[in-house]
Amino acid sequence: MNALPIRRALISVYDKSGIVGFARALQAAGIEILSTGGTAQMLQEYGIAVTLVQDVTGFPEMLDGRVKTLHPAIHAGLLARRDRPDHLAVIAEHGIVPIDLVVINLYPFSKTVDSGAREEECIEQIDIGGPAMIRSASKNHAAVTVVCDPEDYDTVLRAVTEHGTTTLSMRRELAGKAFAHTAHYDHAIASWLERGSDHTAALPTRLLISAEKVADLRYGENPHQPAALYGGFFDDFVKLHGKELSYNNIVDIEAASHLCDEFDAAAAVIVKHTNPCGCATASSLLAAWHDALATDPVSAYGGIVAFNREVDVQTAEALNQLFTEVVIAPAFASDALDILQRKRDRRLIKKIVHDQASPGVQVKSIRNGYLCQLDDTAPIQETEWKVVTMRTPDAAEFAALRFAWRVARHVKSNAIVYARDSRTLGIGAGQMSRVDSSRIAVSKAGNAGLELTASVVASDAFFPFADGLLEAVHAGATAVIQPGGSVRDQEVIEAADAHNIAMVFTGTRHFKH
Repeated sequence: MNALPIRRALISVYDKSGIVGFARALQAAGIEILSTGGTAQMLQEYGIAVTLVQDVTGFPEMLDGRVKTLHPAIHAGLLARRDRPDHLAVIAEHGIVPIDLVVINLYPFSKTVDSGAREEECIEQIDIGGPAMIRSASKNHAAVTVVCDPEDYDTVLRAVTEHGTTTLSMRRELAGKAFAHTAHYDHAIASWLERGSDHTAALPTRLLISAEKVADLRYGENPHQPAALYGGFFDDFVKLHGKELSYNNIVDIEAASHLCDEFDAAAAVIVKHTNPCGCATASSLLAAWHDALATDPVSAYGGIVAFNREVDVQTAEALNQLFTEVVIAPAFASDALDILQRKRDRRLIKKIVHDQASPGVQVKSIRNGYLCQLDDTAPIQETEWKVVTMRTPDAAEFAALRFAWRVARHVKSNAIVYARDSRTLGIGAGQMSRVDSSRIAVSKAGNAGLELTASVVASDAFFPFADGLLEAVHAGATAVIQPGGSVRDQEVIEAADAHNIAMVFTGTRHFKH
């Protein structure tokens, strides 16, 4: 239907940015403004004439402002169909005037929760009247324009000043945006209530997913797949330089960052296709970089690099000797940033470091459903580790086993990691056979000219047979760390003892699919 001219607007906003100029322009266009509470007071202070909602409803605001707009004089004015004479007759009979434009944004519930506020404070930030008016106006978007985002003020104002009203396509688009806004708001409240008063992390009874699109991506994993980014990724990662991030860049940034978070010492991580192809810790970032790169310099070409320290000039100069897609760090020295920006297309990403949080929920889509699990980010419990062989690892072997085990839980299954000291030597990832993963890791080390004698091996899951362990023995490893739990554990332990191999069972598997 063709919309009638906008004659009456209701404005009630928590976020008041831009509202004074918007309201003043509406008033100049001859539009009557209804308002409530703090919004009305602010507009009046700026000399804008306002009709108070309580004068329309005949009831004062009550219950500390919980009830202001929940009244037929408001909702009938929003919901009455302009193409239905009976609707118009009914509201006229009761002295109700139609409302043509609604400008609403909601109480800051999520910000209040994130601030650590007490439960009763959070509950008071659950908006009732605002979502109700947004929904009423959106349902009747054939005639009513609803605005819940200050970013839309200029667009709506341009239509009103030029044509006296908005187009149906604009109202439909704004209504869709408004329903998405209230759905996101309800999702935040439902998730908070379901977590319980202790706010412990748990898998939800109902999976509610709501996230704003923040970027259209050039394509997905492949050029024929459309893709977009949703949610708060850029709350954690800030692009300082380079081309726009691709779908694969974002996935790899997540993988590299998670592995880098494992270490307190200066660490360097190189990731390719979500798998680490090199990782090391050292007394300096530069030394860690050289050790990580040495694991597999061929695969490192075009990789994603993550550091857990500020990148200094020396490390930046070393990085510029190799083509890398992305470099991630909590900070970059100004001179180092200048050096790294010489590569025009390489993305430089600043990681925002947050306090250690509880494990989050991972969601994977499947046909007609979703799989959910908690992140595999829980602290490693060394107190549960058991030496199961006659020989106990010495101090150097234990240190290397700790390092290798942290890396292994970030490698796609079947995962095998050879390491010595605090650096990887060979990584085998994503194979159908654990023996094949071990052979690939040995081959990688050989190609890189790295000696595996006196190395250690980490396996993300148990060795189902002794053959996997024997591969490590033949490569020169002297100690092994694995979860244990196979029906043939004793066979594997006996093979280790026969070759004087020290072996530790962790009791925890780290499959990564």
